[in-house]
Amino acid sequence: MQNMPRLRKCGSWGLKYAFPAILLASCTSPVEVPMQDADILLLNGTVYDGTLSEPRVADVAILDDRIVFVGDATEAGYTAPVSLDVTGKYVAPGFVDPHTHYDRDITPWANDPDKSLILPAIMQGVTTVFVGVDGSGHPAIAETLSNAEKKGIGPNVAAYVGFGAVRSMVLGYSDKAPDAEELDTMKGLVRKGMCEGAFGFSTGLFYSPQSYSKTDEVIALTKEAAKRGGLYDSHIRDESSYTVGLLGAVQEVIDIGEATGIPLHIAHLKALGVDVHGMSTDVIDLVESAQTAGLTVTADQYPWVASGTSVSASLLPRWAQVGGEEAMVARLRDPEDGPKIREAMKENMRRRGGPDSLLISNRTKDEWIGKTLQDLSEEWDVDPIEAAIRVLEQGGAGFASFNQSEEDVKRFMQQPWVMTSSDASDGHPRKYASYTTKYTKYVKKEKTLTTTEFVNSSTGRAADALGLVDRGYLKEGYYADIVVFDPEEYAPRATFVKPEVLSVGVVDVLVNGEFAVRDGEPTNLAPGRGLKHVPEQGTCE
Repeated sequence: MQNMPRLRKCGSWGLKYAFPAILLASCTSPVEVPMQDADILLLNGTVYDGTLSEPRVADVAILDDRIVFVGDATEAGYTAPVSLDVTGKYVAPGFVDPHTHYDRDITPWANDPDKSLILPAIMQGVTTVFVGVDGSGHPAIAETLSNAEKKGIGPNVAAYVGFGAVRSMVLGYSDKAPDAEELDTMKGLVRKGMCEGAFGFSTGLFYSPQSYSKTDEVIALTKEAAKRGGLYDSHIRDESSYTVGLLGAVQEVIDIGEATGIPLHIAHLKALGVDVHGMSTDVIDLVESAQTAGLTVTADQYPWVASGTSVSASLLPRWAQVGGEEAMVARLRDPEDGPKIREAMKENMRRRGGPDSLLISNRTKDEWIGKTLQDLSEEWDVDPIEAAIRVLEQGGAGFASFNQSEEDVKRFMQQPWVMTSSDASDGHPRKYASYTTKYTKYVKKEKTLTTTEFVNSSTGRAADALGLVDRGYLKEGYYADIVVFDPEEYAPRATFVKPEVLSVGVVDVLVNGEFAVRDGEPTNLAPGRGLKHVPEQGTCE
């Protein structure tokens, strides 16, 4: 059918589709338009193309795994066996989530085989997720992505090589600095990950054993990613006032960028805890000064005042965790170390807003879920610190930690270098509802952003910052990662008490030109691919 002509009158649609011989004819003469084949047509949708341009009503034609046309499909002569009228619906590039923990779901040993479909993301319109964040990414990137594809993944998956994985492979949970030989081994592991397709080097400097590192160690490893065109992605050393402070931790990221020349990305940007509420302005000034000086600095943010963490990460001092969980429990029971740990825990609880602000949410006994640390302390008739220690001694738990101010969340959200993310992990509604919450609360209800800004911060802005090729925009030649959603129905259903409830309002989701969602229901297909960053030429030989 590709070359069969179709009769059309020239006029409002212009002459660019007419045959050359017809260009001399009057506009009342019929013209012939070659019919074009497509696999799927999305007709009459309100198209947000991923840029900051205003939306327009248009058709989208898809052939194989690519977008081949955006415009008036009838006038351009497109036909397809699947033509969907999406009048009144929003059509956008599939969302790109820069910070997730879905690597737990795509491993071969994950218990539930359906988890690799990653429906919490797909049902929000997310078509690409980044894993290996917070320094967790194992350097065997090729194996990680290959295993994911063999298992079958819903969205595309991109990965980082992680500092935590690399450091623990060489130094375990020791707080020592690496010697020259150990540092060379760690460099080799980062190089391996980058040469196998990692998009960059990820750190979680807040967490042990990464927290035991000095900046020079991080710089030495980051240079391996920089040589190969990667990104530096970091859960910074302190989002609060634990150690170097929020501004000190942001400055450390900038120092790493100045020493290596690498593009910088701050994960889940926030001002965490009562000591730093209102500091978003200072953080923004610091970042923009670095940008003015020539550094590339971006960030992602999930749209919640509550973070997700664990009892140990939020309350224990890092020195108490040296050597792992067994050593930690022994220190808690030690007559000398135990009181010191309790004093530090008391201070950490204060900075997070007190025991009422710490809601137990996951990885724990069912009867604890939905209760605050204050609730447990009253139920057990002990003070909140002893309640937290009792939880630790019984295997620990996850917290939803209500520690941010709405003003800071909104101020960060409005920056043109901040993109949407979920930090998808169990026990927090952000895994199932970050994009829908951002849209319903901060676009529709509170008008913090426009729909255009919401889409751009979830698509093109993220794709550009993270180095994705031919993704993040609704443009001809780009991969057909597309979400169609109902602007009236697109909404979260997950809560802090019931965090594992799928969002609603997505009509269709395509990943690489295949339906992952059709008419509001998952297709249970796995069209996702493992995406690889291509290192700078000659750096992996």
